[in-house]
Amino acid sequence: MSGQSLPRDAGRLLSPEAESRIFLRLRATIAWETLRSMLSSARLRLTLVILLSMMFWGSLYGLFVESLTFLDSLYTEVISFLFNAFFSSLMVMLVFSTGILVYSGMYSSPESRLLLTLPARSEAIFSHKFQEAIWFSSWGFVLLGSPMLVAYGVVREAPWTYFLLLLPFMLSFVVIPATLGSICCMAMVAWLPKLRLHALSIAVTVACIAALWLGWSAMAPGRTAQPSSAWLEETFSRLSVTEQKLFPSWWLSSGLIESARKGTPAESFASLLDALKFLALLIANGMLLQLLAAWLAGNSYRLGYSQLLGEVPRRRRRPISWFDRTLTHAGSAAGRPLRLLLVKDLRLFRRDVAQWSQFVIFFGLLGLYFLNLQSFYYNNIYASLIGFLNLAVVGLILSTFTTRFVFPMISLEGRRFWILGLLPVHRDQIVWSKFLFSFLGSLLPCCSLVLLSDLMLGIPLAVMLIHELCCVMLCLGLSGIAVGLGARMPDLRESSPSKLSSGFGGTLSLVLSATYIMVVVSVAAIPTHLFLAMHVLGSGTAGQGFLAWASGWQGTVASLVLVVTVGALATALPLRLGIKAFRKLEP
Repeated sequence: MSGQSLPRDAGRLLSPEAESRIFLRLRATIAWETLRSMLSSARLRLTLVILLSMMFWGSLYGLFVESLTFLDSLYTEVISFLFNAFFSSLMVMLVFSTGILVYSGMYSSPESRLLLTLPARSEAIFSHKFQEAIWFSSWGFVLLGSPMLVAYGVVREAPWTYFLLLLPFMLSFVVIPATLGSICCMAMVAWLPKLRLHALSIAVTVACIAALWLGWSAMAPGRTAQPSSAWLEETFSRLSVTEQKLFPSWWLSSGLIESARKGTPAESFASLLDALKFLALLIANGMLLQLLAAWLAGNSYRLGYSQLLGEVPRRRRRPISWFDRTLTHAGSAAGRPLRLLLVKDLRLFRRDVAQWSQFVIFFGLLGLYFLNLQSFYYNNIYASLIGFLNLAVVGLILSTFTTRFVFPMISLEGRRFWILGLLPVHRDQIVWSKFLFSFLGSLLPCCSLVLLSDLMLGIPLAVMLIHELCCVMLCLGLSGIAVGLGARMPDLRESSPSKLSSGFGGTLSLVLSATYIMVVVSVAAIPTHLFLAMHVLGSGTAGQGFLAWASGWQGTVASLVLVVTVGALATALPLRLGIKAFRKLEP
């Protein structure tokens, strides 16, 4: 080898254009293989996702058509307040979610360790991982925002150019908060190695204070008996903070409103030019932020990655938190292994930023929505229906978390399963620890959100107790379904939670969870609604036979007994099947 000379360009990197083409080909290959794998082995999941997404989109579209028609008949200018509030809240959520996804993709994934060993520029690696992060963080924005914007165009009878500009507007807007989240993530990792936790705590605290202040300012001091243009103007004027012209959300809403204007051909052409100016403003700022992010990645990515992996923990023994210590020593000695498994899962949850951050973001936004329910007056019948709908929303969000994080928990023990086998721990205790972790961890936030919703709606105490009972049954059943199916169909060789939750078992768990939620909410809501309707309208209209029985207190009691029975079956049957299969499992 000493007599041979290497080629002159052997140590040179590829050109940026060639690197971009290679990573683009890699992204296309991954997307094609993922689609081909879903078509060959996950057709049920793909079909269910498409059908449920279409149903969800259609339901939102119908709801927005009715709502925007109602708002447009009262006060046209209120639409701009609505758009600014909606897009500004989504902008903040995209900053946090994309920053979390970029952190997990660039600093804690096996793929990033492989890419850093290749002769590739840091800018190209960042662009590759950013495309993945922006896809996972923005698809929800497109799914939620597109039916509202299409409905707005239909209600306002917008020209065809409005619908043509919808997708470019949404994509150019998404790039700005996503890039800001990526810049914040890389800067914190590279330049705040000792203060990341403090900076993150400060950022989360500021965000929570801002969200609470926004919700408090949006709440009217009293309840208005009937909606009016004055009430709507006063309510949305409280959100004037979102009307700042420096916010990308204002550029987006203003551009969409301009593109939807009707008038003479000259006026329509002028409105179209104004809309294109706002679109160009979004694109220019997105491209500028992309250049800044690429420069930051080139100068700080490898430095931050090295500092992150090179951090040496302190030599001194860190004290166990008071909660872990209390949980470990509480109870009898026979239950100590179960409590230790709970402490282990709790610590893993606290250390996984992706889990607790998404949990806090989604339930925090839901709580902010519930806080704003006090701004309007509801009678008991309407308030009860909204309360049950809010209960269903809490259950659906919880079902996504149990499917995404709880269902894979037993499978993720695969590489550590031999350690658990050497411990004096029965396999049943492993399953029960996952169930208790899911149930106890979801009980407090879910019941608190349902209680907050009922308090804001002014629901009677008896109906509040019914809602709380249904919420407890939902937490029990959803935890039992996720843990039981996870123990019944484990995959100890797979280490990716996303692949585990997107497989057949995860899809089945999600479908059963959604069905269980609909059954519980429907069984409890119908007799309660009939009882309240008969109480308001008078017993003389109650009728005879089954309707009279269902609308009385007997029907309500019977529905609650049925809810408890269904919840017990949904909890016990999956757990029994999972424990029975897990006992015979050969790793």
